[in-house]
Amino acid sequence: MQAVARRTICVDALLMCRLHAGMDVQPVVLEGTHVRLEPLDLARHWDGLRAIGLEPSLWAHTASKVRDAADLRHYCEHAVAEQARGTALPFATIDQATGRICGSTRFGNIVREHRRVEIGWTWLGTAFQRSARNTEAKLLMLRHAFEIWRCQRVEFKTSRTNVKSQTAMRRLGFVEEGMFRKWMVLADGTPRDTVWFSVIDDEWPVRCEQMTALLAR
Repeated sequence: MQAVARRTICVDALLMCRLHAGMDVQPVVLEGTHVRLEPLDLARHWDGLRAIGLEPSLWAHTASKVRDAADLRHYCEHAVAEQARGTALPFATIDQATGRICGSTRFGNIVREHRRVEIGWTWLGTAFQRSARNTEAKLLMLRHAFEIWRCQRVEFKTSRTNVKSQTAMRRLGFVEEGMFRKWMVLADGTPRDTVWFSVIDDEWPVRCEQMTALLAR
């Protein structure tokens, strides 16, 4: 019985190693037609992020409240710290047409053993909104998650009050899983209800085709 148990443990460990081998979470540049996602580097990207990231409307529905440059710097430094811990991979979003920084996004809540990741913390400067940039950024990240990391699940979360974000995710065909009431407490002490969406690996080929078609319009 002990020999069987040892073999089972070894087989389980080998399986987990194979699964984890697909999630080599390293900084990577993701490049499309409209945007290029560069690993966040404050030495290179800070000035550009600060130039567009202090518009109050960008932070109206977010868990992090950015009121000034110091808040934005803390927000970015926290993202870099999470990358160092292996739980996040933040990006600066670059507009391909102009070469300008147009926003930021992030892989977060990376759980290798369950092949699960969240895409979020996404914002675009007001001059770059209502365009193909956000759709393409999500397509690039989803493709990396499912085709390179071999994830089985990608999550998206947004505030109950952020109707614009919810509408965008429904438009992209993400599955709405429901609302977690009082899911978290915001920095000002206000409870936030959070709406969850997801895409799983079985759905990815269809989602990829649909998102690609949207970009081609």
